[in-house]
Amino acid sequence: MSESLCYNFRIRYYNYKPVPVTLPRYPLRINVGFLVHQPIGTSHDFTFEFPAVQLSPDFELTQFNGTARISRTPQGLLVEADFSGNLLLECVRCLDEYHQSISANFAELFSFRYRRDAESELFIPEDGHIDLALLARDYLLLEQPIKPICRPECKGLCFYCGVNLNETVCEHQAQPVEE
Repeated sequence: MSESLCYNFRIRYYNYKPVPVTLPRYPLRINVGFLVHQPIGTSHDFTFEFPAVQLSPDFELTQFNGTARISRTPQGLLVEADFSGNLLLECVRCLDEYHQSISANFAELFSFRYRRDAESELFIPEDGHIDLALLARDYLLLEQPIKPICRPECKGLCFYCGVNLNETVCEHQAQPVEE
């Protein structure tokens, strides 16, 4: 009887093949609870790689990758992160969409709750899970160009008819400019 029970257990649980999750619900939420009780100086590296990730409803990146090193300090947990990805933007000259590569690195301290002199607004939650999505979004938004241009030699649009001058030449561009 016990032999068949063990056999069923082996079939049911040891032959389980996990399905890879490519877009989890909280892609940058990590468990750092084990580092809280470690000696000062202990660190752990986390690697992130997603084909597409949505950091907020209005901010989606493709080919997202990055690393985060979490180190235990006397004040809390120091997060040193480096993230990069491609962002779909619209060129201000020709209004075509293109993929802009952006990257950001930052260091932030997640303080212990019991520290009253903490300068940071970031605290380690009770459950030991920190979400780097909002931090990554904020720092990557700072790296986004103010006036995105698809390429340096972009000719833009014709002032009169609105045709994309990168694709065709219109009759207005052949005329001399009157002063």
